[in-house]
Amino acid sequence: MLRQRVITALLLLAVLLPAVFYPQPLAFAVVATLLIAAGGWEWARLNQFGNFEALVTGVVCVAVCTVLLYFSDGDMPVAGLWLAVAALWVLGGSWLLARGAASWISLPKPVRWSAGVACLCAAWLAVTQARVIGINFLFSVMVLVWVADIAAYFSGRLLGGKLFARKLAPTISPGKTWEGVLGGLFGVALCALLWILVEQRVRLDSVSIYSRLWQRGALVTAVAIVWMAAWSVVGDLVESLIKRSAGVKDSSNLLPGHGGVLDRLDALLPVLPMAMMLQSL
Repeated sequence: MLRQRVITALLLLAVLLPAVFYPQPLAFAVVATLLIAAGGWEWARLNQFGNFEALVTGVVCVAVCTVLLYFSDGDMPVAGLWLAVAALWVLGGSWLLARGAASWISLPKPVRWSAGVACLCAAWLAVTQARVIGINFLFSVMVLVWVADIAAYFSGRLLGGKLFARKLAPTISPGKTWEGVLGGLFGVALCALLWILVEQRVRLDSVSIYSRLWQRGALVTAVAIVWMAAWSVVGDLVESLIKRSAGVKDSSNLLPGHGGVLDRLDALLPVLPMAMMLQSL
């Protein structure tokens, strides 16, 4: 299993890294579109749509991303767009986690389908616009999510159950603990501090999300980092809840050893738009 995970990860990096570092952001936008289309296909299948409808969903995602690419034309959307997306995540994500999988299944299928396509396409627009800002900015947002996940995993394994008797969301993801959440927050805070220190000494192509926040003060930076790290956890939990409602462990087996595309994007879906919101305010 480990060998399979490593091989898949290396193949993904072989595709993603050249696209990220290609001088024109369009190359990365194309690769991101393919990933979002695969995520759309998985989303439809998780919500009891057939194979044909799932393929159509992938095509719809490609069409929406293409339209967004045409009309955005490299210009940053107004802050109001990202505020609206963040508000939808706060309201929808909070409602879903409070009500549980049964409430999700009770929603009409068109509503569930539309919510998924909207979240995927909003994340696509956010990540492509982040690449327009610069590679350093893009990586600073993505690394925040990865560090939160890795630090949460190891701190959860080491301290899980020793500080808090109750787990984070036992009915949704029994393995997640509050100790893991705190470890993730600590890891993100340390990552942000180190990133800012490096930026003060090394000239990069753009300013990271951390340095942009730091310009507004330490308190704003701390609150914003905690906010994004917390929503990376929510994104993970929301996908876990939806998979639980569908009775599956992974969103698909498109990525051998890793599950599906949504399994890799879940935490990024809310964080990317929220990072764009924070940098545009």
